[in-house]
Amino acid sequence: MADGKNFIHEIIDEELKEGGRCYGQKVHTRFPPEPNGYLHIGHAKALEIDFGTAELYGGLCNLRMDDTNPTKEDEEFVDAIKEDIKWLGHDWDDRFFYASDYFEQMYGYAIELIEKGLAYVCELTPEQMKEMRGDTQTPAQSPYRDRPVEESLDLFKRMRAGEFEDGKMTLRAKIDLASGNFNMRDPVIYRINRLPHHRQGTKWVIYPMYDFAHPIEDAIEGITHSLCSLEFEAHRPLYNWVVENISIECKPRQIEFARLGITNTVLSKRKLRNLIESGYVDGWDDPRMPTLCGLRRRGYTPAAIRAFHERNGVSKVNSLVDYAFLEYCLREDLNKTAKRAMAVIHPVKLIIDNYPEGMTEEFTVENNPENPDDGVRTVSFSRELWIETEDFMEEPAKKYFRLFPGNEVRLKSAYIIKCIGCDKDEAGNVTAVHCEYDKESRGGNPADGRKIKSTIHWVDSATCIDAEIRLYDKLFTTEQPDLADCNYLDFINPDSLEIITGAKVEASLADTQPADRFQFLRVGYFCADNKDSVPGHLVFNRAVSLKDSYRPE
Repeated sequence: MADGKNFIHEIIDEELKEGGRCYGQKVHTRFPPEPNGYLHIGHAKALEIDFGTAELYGGLCNLRMDDTNPTKEDEEFVDAIKEDIKWLGHDWDDRFFYASDYFEQMYGYAIELIEKGLAYVCELTPEQMKEMRGDTQTPAQSPYRDRPVEESLDLFKRMRAGEFEDGKMTLRAKIDLASGNFNMRDPVIYRINRLPHHRQGTKWVIYPMYDFAHPIEDAIEGITHSLCSLEFEAHRPLYNWVVENISIECKPRQIEFARLGITNTVLSKRKLRNLIESGYVDGWDDPRMPTLCGLRRRGYTPAAIRAFHERNGVSKVNSLVDYAFLEYCLREDLNKTAKRAMAVIHPVKLIIDNYPEGMTEEFTVENNPENPDDGVRTVSFSRELWIETEDFMEEPAKKYFRLFPGNEVRLKSAYIIKCIGCDKDEAGNVTAVHCEYDKESRGGNPADGRKIKSTIHWVDSATCIDAEIRLYDKLFTTEQPDLADCNYLDFINPDSLEIITGAKVEASLADTQPADRFQFLRVGYFCADNKDSVPGHLVFNRAVSLKDSYRPE
């Protein structure tokens, strides 16, 4: 839409009108992640929708840990989720909640449903329940559906007291065994699970199912709009059934949107966890991971991620977004914000034979031509420099305009040099390139106005610093590793990480701090690793290449 609104906002606009569903209420949303993993780029879409919608309408957005399942939930993930949300620029103020804090109220509402004859204790095993589920032509069955209210109440209280082993009994909502929506065929709303909870310990041995807990959590917090991804559309009738059949005033509205699909990656937390546990990546914050902490470590910015989601828009149709568009958004942001520096990744020595030995000069260069406020820095220059190995060819290929015997190039911001030869070792490898400089061309401009076809970057061998460079590529070789009929592990990219030691960077980077971002001229955009990079041992991750053929439609 021209005003930046989407279909969710159109619905809210209608509801805010006089007589509408939310008339007189402040728009109130929530972001409810499960604390069993780190947030990824897909979660960021939901996060932006939840917090962004509240911000658009001057409303509120809660942060709620949906910790109703004790399996693999941990405070480590809670802390990481908070950090990621703040990093993206959002705040929940004092509205931070845990779903587990509502367990007593949820239990009370389950008792209420039993007393109303709308829930019953069932003793079918999961296998038996599946066998009796029926099909589109056959209703489901449950031999315990007509169990007396008093008996179900007694059994449910004994379930809570821990009298029965895991899987022995469940509590099911009594809705419609013949419903065309299988989510309404007397769904399980409580199960027995003796795993200790990360906050509640062993206080509870029964836990509510998500479809029962979530609408209650929303209603307790006064949520007006429960925004969730499209796979919950078929669960909406159950969401509504729960809030309509318990004695709670708030009746939130669930609205679904299409989740993010992105090429050359997986966004299932189960699969991401498996990549870590199987040793394919080094952890949740590995820069090849689509997690927000991984993207942050690689060098992604909050502005780039927000722009990516804003420009993708919000719809009700699932689609697959090219990973290259995410890179495009990052490149666009870093072009404006990243300081420039010179770094030689694969160095070879350049010796200027006619430059005075022991002489040193300094050149003043802009930190970022796109942002004059970033100021300038000085780079030193002497007789011996480092240049990229690929910037010299003894026997040049066609249309090769960089260094080769007899050819001139411009050293970025310094002088014009002419190649006169090279040194080689016994194996025939080039160990040094020799040239002569035009001392009248300081700043890179020839006095006679002759045209120089190529400019190369360099660093001063007398003052440069060694650095480790990590070049990252896509983790998967296929666009859709998540397809059901394939094993995503078969498409792991063996070249997703290349580690280069002995790279040379200019001396101005000596005080680089973790997470500082730079454009290395002619090389790409890089970020100082936020774990391994320290003064004296600089480690730079390539965030994104300098140029790409991708253009947004």
